[in-house]
Amino acid sequence: MDKPTGPTHFLLSFFLLSCLFGLSLATELSFVTCGSVVKLLNVKHNVRLHSHDVRYGSGSGQQSVTGVTTVEDSNSYWSVRGTSGTLCHRGTPVKCGQTIRLTHLNTGRNLHSHYFTSPLSSNQEVSAFGEEGEGDHLDEWMVQCGGLVWEREEAVRFQHASTDTLLSVTGEQYGRPIHGQREVHAMTGPSQHSLWRAMEGVFMKPSESPLGNMDYSHPLHTEF
Repeated sequence: MDKPTGPTHFLLSFFLLSCLFGLSLATELSFVTCGSVVKLLNVKHNVRLHSHDVRYGSGSGQQSVTGVTTVEDSNSYWSVRGTSGTLCHRGTPVKCGQTIRLTHLNTGRNLHSHYFTSPLSSNQEVSAFGEEGEGDHLDEWMVQCGGLVWEREEAVRFQHASTDTLLSVTGEQYGRPIHGQREVHAMTGPSQHSLWRAMEGVFMKPSESPLGNMDYSHPLHTEF
């Protein structure tokens, strides 16, 4: 298991800010909002989307993305962000069909895909790419869901905007140095392997102020 680092301080900072502003952490949002920091569970294989500073030994050689069974691992936190061309204001519900970026909290690299072949299943490789949250257009994913917004209890799909493939897990396991972690890749066509649900995290509340952006940084609900 990767050693927990930064997000512990990140989550504590959010908690302290919430106390400072007198916000309630008890009321739970039913939907995912821009600026939230979440863990994503592959429903079929019961693994959380994960990354770490370990590069692929083949394909692109970029930072690897895997699935892990461990619930507590801090390397499974991802920040929900807008794209370079579309803003995603903090606290705004993510709409079904909206294109977003998912930025790995510990390394600052974005969930990414391209036409390289994945190492175990020979599907399309998924990696983490960029620096400090800035990568390129291959970091963009469209949220596929059944209603108006991305509901937290709903299993959704993430379609890679440039290649039309879906973020998936089919169960292949790595050996050393990431023994037991599952391969994450992109596949054409929907299946049970491409369903994900938002789990633990810090969920940003919608603004309740006529001043708009002043409230966007306040968390409503935190789950560790």
